[in-house]
Amino acid sequence: MGRAPRSVRRKTAERAGPTARLSAPAVGREIAAIGRRFYARDWVPGTSGNFSAVISRTPLHLLITPSAAHKGTLAGGDCLRVDTGGRPVGRPARRPSAETALHLEIVQRRHAGAVLHTHSVWGTILSDLHASQGGLAICGYEMLKGLHGVSSHEHREWIPILENDQDMSRLAGVVRERLDREPAAHAFLLRAHGLYTWGATLAEAERHVEILEFLLETIGRTRGHTWRPSESLS
Repeated sequence: MGRAPRSVRRKTAERAGPTARLSAPAVGREIAAIGRRFYARDWVPGTSGNFSAVISRTPLHLLITPSAAHKGTLAGGDCLRVDTGGRPVGRPARRPSAETALHLEIVQRRHAGAVLHTHSVWGTILSDLHASQGGLAICGYEMLKGLHGVSSHEHREWIPILENDQDMSRLAGVVRERLDREPAAHAFLLRAHGLYTWGATLAEAERHVEILEFLLETIGRTRGHTWRPSESLS
């Protein structure tokens, strides 16, 4: 019997849901593959971005990318297991992503099975230019139907924009408060930084990134935005 087309295999993986039991090596390989795909699309240049997936609910353990890892050359074995406090399990040679606390907040507040964070050009530009409005509204695009639970192009997606902060404990508290206040949001942006989105599985989270990055670029291009460094974070 031949192998099913990738689109069929992907939909099957999405339907499997967060309870599907995959080994840490298998999850690590899929995270690495996502890194290569995102790097090829200029969504995680340099060592930017971080990805995670739940590999155990009780106790809660995530498999997450290491700090300062180039996503275009990431290997599955590079990912680290962390506990609910963000502490590495075992004695890994590398440190987990500095933004592990944000992943844990999203997993716990949204019951997500995977979290993906990108640093695209358009995510960076729009998160800065619209920061004073507190978020970015998207409506009227057919691609919105690719988001979980959305069935019409008339859906209004509100993407909150949070101020960036190098104090991860403090920023995690801001993320927690905003997720509680915006229960319908599929994502949020960190100002002049990038996009965070999630899903029940890695496949669903990857689909959300594809949809949202498409929409961010569409909005940026149609509204004629350009990058003005002199106006950034002034």
